[in-house]
Amino acid sequence: MAKAKTNTSSGAKTKDVLACHGVTAKIALELMQEMLLYRRFEEKAEENYAIGKIGGFCHLHIGQEAGAAGVIKVLQPEDYAISAYRSHTQAIAKGISPKAVMAELYGRVGGMSGGKGGSMHVFGRDARFFGGHGIVGGQVPLATGIGWKIKYRGENLVCVCFMGDATVNQGGFHECLNMAAVWELPVIYVVENNEYGMGTAFDRVSKTEISTRSVPFNIPASSVNGQNVLSTFEHFRNLTEEVRAGGGPRLVELRTYRFRGHSMSDPVSGTYRSTEEVERHKEESDPIAILRDQLFAEGVLDQDTLEEMDATAKTIAAEATDFADESPMPEPAALYENVWAETNAHGRLFFDGRRT
Repeated sequence: MAKAKTNTSSGAKTKDVLACHGVTAKIALELMQEMLLYRRFEEKAEENYAIGKIGGFCHLHIGQEAGAAGVIKVLQPEDYAISAYRSHTQAIAKGISPKAVMAELYGRVGGMSGGKGGSMHVFGRDARFFGGHGIVGGQVPLATGIGWKIKYRGENLVCVCFMGDATVNQGGFHECLNMAAVWELPVIYVVENNEYGMGTAFDRVSKTEISTRSVPFNIPASSVNGQNVLSTFEHFRNLTEEVRAGGGPRLVELRTYRFRGHSMSDPVSGTYRSTEEVERHKEESDPIAILRDQLFAEGVLDQDTLEEMDATAKTIAAEATDFADESPMPEPAALYENVWAETNAHGRLFFDGRRT
């Protein structure tokens, strides 16, 4: 039977941490720049939502940036990624322009889906980022189908499927793991365990660890510190090599924590988690601060350079906001575009005589 293994590396503030993870200074600095962009982009989205420029639901990835950076960094451009509704940073990591993502959050024409998808349905066909899905676990069958397509066509690709911890109690999750195991599909199922499914602690709805959920299907599972981007990068670099070589599916528990509420309508703390808990995580497990300290100790980053990198990230986020502000709203006629059925002007009526 498959067994779970755990990567417990915390990335202590010592010399040679890059060598320990097999990461070059160049890659480490790129990871820092990317995480800074994700943080500043999400902060801009938070600000724009608060002043009414973004409507509907909006789920921020602040605190979980290492998962987007460390996982997607190891992928090839042709590989696939698919996610749930907390996916803004993952979309950018996969190659979608921050401007297009922000415009989509605004519901504007400049968004990658022309403003029709919004925050929960970020999608980029050319980047092979297939959503952005608002239904808990809705992306898992699709990822399994992508894996089948890859295998059927004999492609040397992998699909990474991100999901929240609440997904592992969905029936479709187990059905898909079973099929992926039987067909030996090249899919890596990544559970971003931020400890809460909306406002419910995971240990209140499960008596088993996430990394054990694939054992009945004989799919190897592992767990990694998702707040340490170097550990995450190393873990997924090795994992994708195994899967790409024909190793079959994998399940990974990415242990992480969100610094904001479940969505913009959810309080950060004071209801289902205490202010002390959130502040402790911010102090001890901020992925950007962890990498900063590691790179300072390595001597490959100093405060001045870090501030320059942060300024660059802020500029990109501000430009994305400006682009979204200037992008027009969709015309009413856009409602009828990309709709794969015809209907009458007043909608489908039960007595209209149509049988199809």
